[in-house]
Amino acid sequence: MALSTWLAFFAASWVISFSPGPGAISSMSSGLKYGFKRGYWMAIGLNIGIMIQVFIISLGLGQVLARSELAFTTLKWLGAAYLIYLGWKQLRTDAMPVQVTGQAPSDFRIRDLLLRGCLINITNPKGLVFLLAIMPQFLDVNRPMPLQYLLIALTLCFTDLVAMGCYTSLAARMLHVLRQASHVRLLNRVFGSLFILAGTVLASVSR
Repeated sequence: MALSTWLAFFAASWVISFSPGPGAISSMSSGLKYGFKRGYWMAIGLNIGIMIQVFIISLGLGQVLARSELAFTTLKWLGAAYLIYLGWKQLRTDAMPVQVTGQAPSDFRIRDLLLRGCLINITNPKGLVFLLAIMPQFLDVNRPMPLQYLLIALTLCFTDLVAMGCYTSLAARMLHVLRQASHVRLLNRVFGSLFILAGTVLASVSR
């Protein structure tokens, strides 16, 4: 990949990464609940999902998803259902989900955040089709394709880790002002509603 091509993709990656979506919502929710250091594991999980998405496209499975209405619809509804499920769980959280002392809640498990972040991305067919539409514009068919896919994945992961880190940090800063259960309950309602809204929007998209 020529340097000028990579720089163009690098610039595009920042726009892609900072675009509001399920990843941003989940990163902010995680930062709010666990703080930055622990909540950032969600961002890592999201980027594992991105790596899997790029790998799927590199194998040509993305073409199947883009051309098959059944494959796209199935994955779309799975992703929408998962986001709505996350929203429903957050709406039902009444107890204080954060500790202003800096200690994580007892339900904190790294593997759960990694898995949740990964599932949010790989069950989003809109993200796969979007990458499928964007990536070919930056590929040079006369050069080794695996290395180009790897470079694209690493570049996108770098910008996304920075972007999700910003979202996580923004939410984590709110920990210091959450002194009343009613405040946290309100934020749970807000983030739960955003997850459900994201799932509803995902369910309404078409190829």
